[in-house]
Amino acid sequence: MKQRKLEMLLEELEGFSDPELELEQYQTPPLLAAEILHFAYMQGDLEDSVQDLGCGTGILAIGAKLLGAIRVVAYDTDQKALKIAKRNAEKFGVDIEFVLSDITDIKEHVKTTVMNPPFGARVKGRDRPFLSSALRTSEVIYSIHNRGSLAFIQKFIKPAVITHSYVAKFPIKRTFDFHKKEKEVIEVEIYRITTSE
Repeated sequence: MKQRKLEMLLEELEGFSDPELELEQYQTPPLLAAEILHFAYMQGDLEDSVQDLGCGTGILAIGAKLLGAIRVVAYDTDQKALKIAKRNAEKFGVDIEFVLSDITDIKEHVKTTVMNPPFGARVKGRDRPFLSSALRTSEVIYSIHNRGSLAFIQKFIKPAVITHSYVAKFPIKRTFDFHKKEKEVIEVEIYRITTSE
């Protein structure tokens, strides 16, 4: 499937109905999700088992399944978000295991993790448990972080290594009361991390 076709499909997904500020629930933009997933697909990282940590409404998990992942497990602590994610998966007829769980409790091992963890804008270090869990349970990780995180991420993940990184645009629609603009575009960094060579 071409990247543009995937993006168009992901644009049809239902977003958060009532996002939680404390959980930093911002919808992963379909363009960015399609870009990351297509890159993962081209690297051969979506051919086996995939997990989405903090899956929200399921955009990365669903995209991974649409691109041929054999098995996809998606975790979140928010029951409302998981309900929307299940509806989204049903819309495309894709089989995804949605699990209500804290990411620190995950024991199962998969080949690849795809995730858009909280950036830590509300609570500093919010992305660390996501990285720790991904490093513990998978061989390859695709993760989105605030621009300027590279040095910290490189140090935090050792002995794992970043094989690829690039800067991307992340448009955030007006979601919470404190947002002044209808849409704010921030820059993020996308990392591909490998835990084993």
